[in-house]
Amino acid sequence: MKKRVFSGARPTGRQHIGNYLGAIQNYVSLQEDYDCIYCIVDIHALTTLEDTGNLQENTYEMMLDWLAAGLDPEKSILFVQSHIPEVMELHTLLSMVTPLGWLLRVPTFKEKARMQPHNVNYGLVGYPVLMTADIVLYKAEVVPVGEDQLPHLELAREIARRFNFIFGDTFPEPQAKLTTFPLVIGLDGVLKMSKSYNNYIELAATPEETLERVMTAVTDPARRYRTDPGHPEVCNIFRLHHYFNPGRVEEITSQCRSAGIGCVDCKTLLACGINTVLAPFRERRAVLANKPNYVVEVLAEGVHRAQVIAKGTLEEVKEKIGLLKRPFPEKVYD
Repeated sequence: MKKRVFSGARPTGRQHIGNYLGAIQNYVSLQEDYDCIYCIVDIHALTTLEDTGNLQENTYEMMLDWLAAGLDPEKSILFVQSHIPEVMELHTLLSMVTPLGWLLRVPTFKEKARMQPHNVNYGLVGYPVLMTADIVLYKAEVVPVGEDQLPHLELAREIARRFNFIFGDTFPEPQAKLTTFPLVIGLDGVLKMSKSYNNYIELAATPEETLERVMTAVTDPARRYRTDPGHPEVCNIFRLHHYFNPGRVEEITSQCRSAGIGCVDCKTLLACGINTVLAPFRERRAVLANKPNYVVEVLAEGVHRAQVIAKGTLEEVKEKIGLLKRPFPEKVYD
């Protein structure tokens, strides 16, 4: 029997190549060997969003990208977090056994609190408890993470372990599946690729838009003139050639070092590589986008399948805790 994987991502809208290289490709490959559950965690997004006007559109666009990239609703359960109310209920129950000190020590909480001092909300503090609820509600055994995310998963394991100690064996302790998530530096050459920093290239961009975005990228800071030899080891654009022009890396390296090509040439080659690699994705996305009900149907089926698991887990949790079962109305008012 296949082990169950759970992973979730916040709805940021159309995905960029950093999302693709760092997570989406891995999601797709895991479908072959695991029972996968992938969730767009829109409730998590509320901890930092103050304007939710684009939240629905962002959720739709993100799922469209996932499907076009190869996530298969026949192989994986795909759904939106807020469509399963059981996760909020389990979050509340888990919060009763989670020491506040554990949450206040989480580095990401401190970082977010510094970034938004005007909006240090309860959801920000309780984020790890909701994350734990996301995972254990489906009794996931495996969570794909990079090394930087191990502390977050360890806290989820501690919460599950504490619940099991108090109320009896209920949840498997989720194990990390370490993945090589490449840190994709953005077009500024400094920060990771992110919409927040406006240094990204969308997967669904047109070839013309892709070329335009790539041309804004920072390259070798020491190369001032076309005739100067380049230093590919310090050039962010060169790193991306490994993913989008893997067969030409040696050639590009040699020509860069000898000034056989300039930075504009290098960027043009990268844009061509990106457009070639992503052409099948963009074609599939265009087809799916012309089926307006398709994403809705996928999410509806995903919710149905996810809720079957969620209801069973929550019923078991309440019984373990000792909560009184809700009586049927006819038994109450007879």
